[in-house]
Amino acid sequence: MSKKALLAILDGWGLGTDPEISAIARANTPFMDSLLRDFPNATLEASGLAVGLPAGQMGNSEVGHMNLGAGRVVYQNLVRLNIAAADGTLGHEEPVQQLFKYAKDNNKKLHLMGLASDGGVHSHINHLKALLTAAAEFGLTNVHVHAFTDGRDTDPHSGYGFIEDLIAHMRQTTGRLQTVVGRFYAMDRDQRWDRIKIAYDAMVNGMGTQTRDPLKSIRDSYESGVSDEFISPIVVTSNTVPVGTIGPEDAVLCFNFRTDRAREITEALTQRNIPDFKLKKLPLYYLMMTNYDDSFLDVKSVYDDETLSQTLGEILAEHGKTQIRVAETEKYPHVTFFFSG
Repeated sequence: MSKKALLAILDGWGLGTDPEISAIARANTPFMDSLLRDFPNATLEASGLAVGLPAGQMGNSEVGHMNLGAGRVVYQNLVRLNIAAADGTLGHEEPVQQLFKYAKDNNKKLHLMGLASDGGVHSHINHLKALLTAAAEFGLTNVHVHAFTDGRDTDPHSGYGFIEDLIAHMRQTTGRLQTVVGRFYAMDRDQRWDRIKIAYDAMVNGMGTQTRDPLKSIRDSYESGVSDEFISPIVVTSNTVPVGTIGPEDAVLCFNFRTDRAREITEALTQRNIPDFKLKKLPLYYLMMTNYDDSFLDVKSVYDDETLSQTLGEILAEHGKTQIRVAETEKYPHVTFFFSG
């Protein structure tokens, strides 16, 4: 029988520096303990510069799988986007300028949607702020933000501060806050269309808790025990009317750069009707920060993904080796798309 090799990735398992606050260190793990005791092993860094992220930035499953599959440091979109946001080039990329021109020439609303936090895993609020600054420089005033609150990659009650900061930035540039909704709804990745529908209905149909004071509504959510990730849709109104909903022919930019949790909301808005959940695709000028899915039609991206070569799977295939990759549903992109670069 030919020899077989197993690469098992324990997503979320790590070596902490303080056993008193490490669930892994405090748990009874005899098999894992025996591996460390009886076999050669080494410790890898899984965050920051070691995996192509900014210094001090925590790692995540996408980054980990990509670096493991490549066998080398892969510099991440976050680094590229941080530089572009800081030096002002993000809002002046040609696809962004074309989106702005479309909105202005056709008198259409411009919508910016995505995760409004500094978590750096799926997005960064500084990228949104850079886009708003560029939109103001372009002379756009009919600009609406649909903010997804985080609470997973950031403190579960930090959303209030991010939204407060965002509103202050819009006062200095352009735009108004139209929707606030937790990522639990807007960023599902496992075909839970009932969740996506809640976010879709908020952004498209103005369905949710109507308010003129979104910060108060966020505080109310906290007081009722609901943290950022799970905030039910908050819809900002003027004279009880939501004025910034997404409509046909509008311009939309989803500023999340990580693909897996931006895919479904993009699919619902632009790719297909989902009758069981009364989701209808809209004719939109839709721009993704990165290419969320190669199969998507009639949408564009600001940045194309860098194609990695000589990844582990590619090398094994070139040498005639058979491979099988197994994962739970939520992790299928990680052992395929991300692992293969």
